[in-house]
Amino acid sequence: MNAAPADQIRLLDVQALDVRLQQLAHKRRSLPEHAEIESLTKDLTQLRDLLVAAQTEESDTAREQTKAEQDVDQVRQRAVRDQQRLDSGAVTSPKDLSNLQHEIASLAKRQADLEDVVLEVMERRESAQERVAELTGRVASVQSKIDDATGRRDAAFEELDGEASSVTKEREVIAGSVPADLLKLYDKLREQQGGIGAAKLYQRTCQGCRQELAITELSEIRAAAPDTVVRCENCRRILVRTAESGL
Repeated sequence: MNAAPADQIRLLDVQALDVRLQQLAHKRRSLPEHAEIESLTKDLTQLRDLLVAAQTEESDTAREQTKAEQDVDQVRQRAVRDQQRLDSGAVTSPKDLSNLQHEIASLAKRQADLEDVVLEVMERRESAQERVAELTGRVASVQSKIDDATGRRDAAFEELDGEASSVTKEREVIAGSVPADLLKLYDKLREQQGGIGAAKLYQRTCQGCRQELAITELSEIRAAAPDTVVRCENCRRILVRTAESGL
C-alpha cells in the first residue's frame, strides 16, 4: 500500500486523538465516584431493610399497646360497675356480697397486671420509635452522600463528554483527509492491536511495541520509497517514518 508521507503523518494525528478518546473513556469508567456510589448504595439498601423492620416492629407494638389498653379499659369498666352495685345496696345476700367483693379485688389485681403489660409494651414501642428515628436519619444521611457523589460524577461526565465530543469532531476532520484505504487498514489494526494501529518509528524503535528494529528490517525500510506504507515486523502496526526515525 502506498500513501503520501503527509497522509501517513496525519495518521499519527488520528492515532493520538484515538488514544485521547480511549483515555477519556477509561477515565469516565474509572471515576472514583462509581465505587463510592456503589458502596453507599449497598449501605442504603441495608439501612432501608433495617428501617422497614423497625417500622414493622413499631407498628406491631402500636397495635399491641392498643389491644392492651382496651383490655385494661374493659376490666376497669367492669370493676366500676361492680363497685356501683356494691355501693348501691342492691346486693343484700352475704354470699353475693362476698362474691362481689372478691370479684372487685380480683379485677383490681387483673387491672394492675394488665397495666404492667401496657407499660412494658409502651417501653418496647418507644424503643422501636427511637430505632425508627435513628435509622431514618441514617438513611437520609447516606442518601445525601449518594446525591452529592452523583452530582460530582455527573459534573465529571459533562466535562469528559464535552472533551470527547470536541476530540471526536477533530478526529473526523483529520481522518477525512486520510486516504480511505490507509484509514481502513489503520482502523483494522487498531482494533486488533489494543487501540494502537499506527506508531512512529523513533530512533529505530517502534513506538507501538517498543521494540528496536533489526538491522535487516531497518535496511528494508530505509530502501522503501517515501510513499510506501511500512509495517513493524514484530507487532504488524503501521510504522510512520519521520525525521527522528534514525534511518
